[in-house]
Amino acid sequence: MSRRPIIAGNWKMHNNRKASAELVCGIKEAIEGIDKDALPEVVVAPVFTSLDVVSQNICNCGCGRIQLAAQNCYFEEKGAFTGEVSIDMIKDFDAKFIIIGHSERRQIFGESDEMINKKAKAIIASGLTPIICCGETLEQRELGVTDSHIASQIVKALEGVAPADVANVVIAYEPIWAIGTGKTCDSAEANRVIKGIRTTLSQIAGKENADKVRILYGGSVKPETIKEQMAQSDIDGALVGGASLKVDSFVEIIKGAM
Repeated sequence: MSRRPIIAGNWKMHNNRKASAELVCGIKEAIEGIDKDALPEVVVAPVFTSLDVVSQNICNCGCGRIQLAAQNCYFEEKGAFTGEVSIDMIKDFDAKFIIIGHSERRQIFGESDEMINKKAKAIIASGLTPIICCGETLEQRELGVTDSHIASQIVKALEGVAPADVANVVIAYEPIWAIGTGKTCDSAEANRVIKGIRTTLSQIAGKENADKVRILYGGSVKPETIKEQMAQSDIDGALVGGASLKVDSFVEIIKGAM
């Protein structure tokens, strides 16, 4: 099955409004001469305070070459939830995607599988697309529980989601030991784990729906690794961290996915 690749840049807690505008404009200018049909789906996820200025610059290009994502959300529509941002507020900026379940949210902020499931269902109900992150620690990998741990994360994240809706989610496999460390999971091994994720999705939603799900690799993705990763059977793109903060490296990764 042909699945359109996604190259998504997670800017994490970097860039004020000015720097965010400069970065997205640089990306926009670098890809504007490329045939739109040849491009992967390009996504950028700035901090909440830059969603507006990035959205404005994306809209100004008028070509649909870049999509907007938020890095997180809360599952309630509104209320006494100090410091949180609702999905409806994110929709104000014409975002298409919301990243949830990132290991930093799980490990640093204590987000549970139950909370991630609530977010996934709320995002789907809103008409946006969740990018659901999963991955194992180095300790879990060394214990040999990578596959069972990730399968559990996927099952719990999608509990109660209709099979047809599962087909439209995006999954990002990010081995935690490779995030921001400079270490990259071997492409064949990453593909093996991602195949396992697709098998789990088949068990949840049926093979036809599972085959439609785009599954990304994340974890120190670099321009020099992307071609080999994209040559694998089940890797449908990348969730890029540090390399998405520089125009040149991010654009090289985009081109490497074509």
